[in-house]
Amino acid sequence: MRCPYCQADHDRVIDSRSAADGFSIRRRRECMDCNRRFTTYERMEETPLRVVKKDGSRVPFDRGQILKGMLKACEKRPVSMEDLEKITASVERKLTEMFDREVGSKYIGQLVMDALKKLDQVAYVRFASVYREFKDVEQFVLELKPFLEQNGGGKR
Repeated sequence: MRCPYCQADHDRVIDSRSAADGFSIRRRRECMDCNRRFTTYERMEETPLRVVKKDGSRVPFDRGQILKGMLKACEKRPVSMEDLEKITASVERKLTEMFDREVGSKYIGQLVMDALKKLDQVAYVRFASVYREFKDVEQFVLELKPFLEQNGGGKR
């Protein structure tokens, strides 16, 4: 590390401790040439996750996009913002654990659909219809069929 005062490249670390944010290390150093002290911070290098979209383009991962899509699907549904935040955080955590650099948008969409399926069936179908680009009513019916069978054929 070069001394900011005399530009010498000869120093020693006097003290090291975790910085306030917990994601960096604060080091107190002393220049061996001019004897002045200075502070440096060491951070882990982060490689931002990129999303490979259906058309092959790559964009930076944005958790806000996940939340925005779920908010649209949950419009006028009894789903709390807290539940949506939990799903968003869970999806983001899974992605950072499983992928280093790139992840397909299909995989992200599937994670969101799996979570919405457990939370609210109507929101799930809404999200699936946009995500899977349903072209006609038959695709809706195919998506609804498991729910209808689960609830006794949909008869009340």
